[in-house]
Amino acid sequence: MTILALIWGFVFNWPDYYHVDHGFPLVWATHTLSTIAGPADIWQVNMTALLMDLLFWLGLLVVAVATMLYIFNKRNLGK
Repeated sequence: MTILALIWGFVFNWPDYYHVDHGFPLVWATHTLSTIAGPADIWQVNMTALLMDLLFWLGLLVVAVATMLYIFNKRNLGK
């Protein structure tokens, strides 16, 4: 799920600006394919947003695993 959230692209097809944003919930990369001046191949990468995205998804993963371990250990101790 983390990998999909980081590489998933949202396409924005405006008449004078066609680009793809990567990252969820924070956009960490924008790939511009077309501008009003013509075709383009421009990547803009925000490393801070990428780090925050990774911290969000990996933190969510740690919380989910800790919750599952707590619940499963609680069930095993009750037997």
